[in-house]
Amino acid sequence: MAFTFNGNIRAQSKKGFDLDQAIIPLEFIKDGGLPRDGIPSIDYPEFLSVGEATFLNDSDRILGVKYKGVQKAYPIKILNYHEIVNDYFDGQPIVITFCPLCGSGIAFDALIEGSPKTFGVSGLLYNSDVLLYDRQTESLWSQIRGEAVAGPLAGIPLETVTTQLLTWGIWKEKYPFTKVLSTKTGYVRDYSHDPYPSYYKSEELWFPVEHKNDTFHPKTKILGIALGGTYKSYPFPELDKSGAIITDRIRGKEIRIRFDRENQTAILESPAGEDVEATTLFWFAWVAFHPETEVYYHSRE
Repeated sequence: MAFTFNGNIRAQSKKGFDLDQAIIPLEFIKDGGLPRDGIPSIDYPEFLSVGEATFLNDSDRILGVKYKGVQKAYPIKILNYHEIVNDYFDGQPIVITFCPLCGSGIAFDALIEGSPKTFGVSGLLYNSDVLLYDRQTESLWSQIRGEAVAGPLAGIPLETVTTQLLTWGIWKEKYPFTKVLSTKTGYVRDYSHDPYPSYYKSEELWFPVEHKNDTFHPKTKILGIALGGTYKSYPFPELDKSGAIITDRIRGKEIRIRFDRENQTAILESPAGEDVEATTLFWFAWVAFHPETEVYYHSRE
């Protein structure tokens, strides 16, 4: 438990992480119930070809990354048990992250201030979202917030790398030469078993969040888009009403979202020349970090 500090009195650490310079409320940094690295990151990932990935069904979800001419698929059934993959794309360090509690998959450039970083799972949460830590400085990093929130690098932002949360069938059709993360992770896990099925259906949150909004079921999937300081959410039920292609404007910029009703996937087609962040995640998680979010409603267009 943290306590108030003044002068030279230090705030108590959690799991050995120094929270003195935390830029988020200490009361919302929660113990996830496992020790540091209790959820082990994958530090030496092995990959398969499409033909070798027989453990995947077409309906299985993957987090797809296309970067520097390389395509890789990270099955959610593996990420559920590891949450972090420290990887490289054409020599560039990239960290792949997934928070099962928020349904959020985000990739980041791991070359930070000119130095490559490797990441682990801290065992701590903020707004029910995984807090990563880098092993070089032991700073804590918020996945959805996309920046260091405690430690020597507090306040340093992360640069996102575009991801797509799709079904394996869709991804392999788009990228038949993709690499696929192997189940040979160095750990014994039953990757065919989903450890969170009841959680996805329940309205219950396992950990407190700073901001709530009951407009939708907390676990409703949304596509969250950030553009120029504006945040907008596109709930899947509203996209489902709108059809396969949704056109909208954010800060005067036209965007297009391609929604697949059968597979319940949404992909942002970015405006030309614009750097637009888009993440599929649960409604509660988006609102917890972006309470000012705008919301897309088909019936109100």
